[in-house]
Amino acid sequence: MPPKRGRPIAVKLLILLLVPLLSLVGLWAFAAGLTGGDGVRLLAINDLATNLATPSEQINIALQEERLSSVEFLVSGRGADALAKRRDHTDRTVTTFRSLVKNVRDLSPEMTTQLNALNGELGQLADLRKDVDGATVAPLDVIGGYSQIVDASFRMYDAMVLVPDMALYRQAKAITMLGEAKDLLSRERAMIAVVLGKGQVEPRDREAFTGMVATRRLLFSQALSHLDADLRGPYETLSASPVYQEFLKAEDAIRGLAATNGLPATAATWPIDGENLWRAVERSQAAAVTGITQRVTPAAIGMLVKIGVAGGVGLVAVIASIILSLRFRKRLVSELAGLRDAATELAEVRLPGLVKRLRTNTATPTPAEIAPLEVRTHSAEVDDIVEAFNRVQSTAVAAAVDQARLRHGVSQVFVNLARRNQSLLHRQLLQLDTMERAAEQPEMLADLFKLDHLTTRMRRHAESLIILSGHAPGRGWRNPVPVHNVLRAAAAEVEEYERVEVLQTPPVALLGSVVTDVAHLMAELIENATLFSPPQTRVDVRSTATPHGLMVEVEDRGLGLPRVELDELNDRLTNTPEFDLAQSDRLGLFVVSRLAARHDIKVTLTPSPYGGLTAMVALPASLLADQPVMSGR
Repeated sequence: MPPKRGRPIAVKLLILLLVPLLSLVGLWAFAAGLTGGDGVRLLAINDLATNLATPSEQINIALQEERLSSVEFLVSGRGADALAKRRDHTDRTVTTFRSLVKNVRDLSPEMTTQLNALNGELGQLADLRKDVDGATVAPLDVIGGYSQIVDASFRMYDAMVLVPDMALYRQAKAITMLGEAKDLLSRERAMIAVVLGKGQVEPRDREAFTGMVATRRLLFSQALSHLDADLRGPYETLSASPVYQEFLKAEDAIRGLAATNGLPATAATWPIDGENLWRAVERSQAAAVTGITQRVTPAAIGMLVKIGVAGGVGLVAVIASIILSLRFRKRLVSELAGLRDAATELAEVRLPGLVKRLRTNTATPTPAEIAPLEVRTHSAEVDDIVEAFNRVQSTAVAAAVDQARLRHGVSQVFVNLARRNQSLLHRQLLQLDTMERAAEQPEMLADLFKLDHLTTRMRRHAESLIILSGHAPGRGWRNPVPVHNVLRAAAAEVEEYERVEVLQTPPVALLGSVVTDVAHLMAELIENATLFSPPQTRVDVRSTATPHGLMVEVEDRGLGLPRVELDELNDRLTNTPEFDLAQSDRLGLFVVSRLAARHDIKVTLTPSPYGGLTAMVALPASLLADQPVMSGR
């Protein structure tokens, strides 16, 4: 459609496109400012290394030595004094670590999580030591217990090395992997002590040792591939040294031994080979950690310089974006605001009001209800949008009218069918009553009673359709009926009525005009209680007189409902929503809500002390008769 008046909005959009473009530059500058935090974090790496990484690494070293001493104590029964010294050293390193951690501020959420995990693992150290002292744990499990604590520290290192400089990150990550390989070397030393103590390699020990060897070699090779020449050099020298080669031979020898072969003569040198390699790895690891830490500060300074330059350019872009935006925003914003207000009124006031009226009155909408939107505009495209909204309104109104008429027609169909079924079922009940009186054989009488009960339930379902359609059932009572009789009649309309126990009721009666609705309401609640509780449990129906009327409770012993779903059901019982065909599984609650609203009855679902639910029905005093009267139709 060609524009009718005003400047085309395409021209304005062409100009306004400059604003988001320049705004993006401003946003980029803002993001660069935020990224500056990464540079500051890089500068703070030294603080983290001093107060977290270094003391936790000392804990790892102490735990690795204590692990070896603990295993040697378990397999040989000797070395208690050495183990006590190792534990004392470990406790001192833990105390130092926890003291230094208090100096660290502004940790990331991930760092905080990993630090808490490490402290939690350290808290398990006392229990592990008790198991070692009591010799109630296998050496392999001791190795695993200490390894869990060390692994927690490595997860903390992973969170610590999340730096924005990718090259620096790869180097730091590789050094962390080398630290894990070093810990696996410590575990292998402990396994060697186990093997020497037993004098043979058992299948479980060989399997664990083989896994340690494979993982250590994989981590070692992967880490070396990521390190640059300066950091990789000492490790390459180490891997080519006789010390490393001798230990590789020891690893291969242990992996190839069977439980029945015993140990070779060279087994005596395995601890020495492990000790020599351990010292060499410690020196290389310390040098690598020092080297990577020294690279952090220059990288952080370079990043901050780049961010500062980019931030200046972004500031200029922000100023330009503001100047252009202020020039063109006023008129366009005014047009769009008028369109927004008109559309909001249509969506939130006029259409909902029309739909609400159509629920009870399907008459043709008045001109005021379908008046078109009126918005002052200076752009052809906004005019087109207003016209499109008006067409949408016409279509929506037509659809709402058709839907209301269809819903009204369906409701009438339901009512007609339900009343016909109700009449037939009533006649059938009368016929069954006559047949029961005439029956003489107990078996036939029992079958007639079952059929009578089934017909009664069918009549209640037919009445539910009438209630959901907004009408009242045809049944009624002239005289007041005792509450006890009403509750028993409600229980009789439930399939599993044998499980329902109506306890002693107060000496009050219900007005005859509300007996049918109250009995129907209670039957729906009792049926829900029987359906959603185990078949071997009982459903109790209690009633208590109150100053404001009568309180009836239906309690089951099922599984109950989550609090969120329980609140949703209580809201539905209180606010009486429109019946939704998509929620037919809760049909009984819709019926209860309609009946409760009709007579000002309060129905609330609460958790039961037995684990199920308790439906609390508060009958107002206006529904009660002054004195109990025998029932009569």
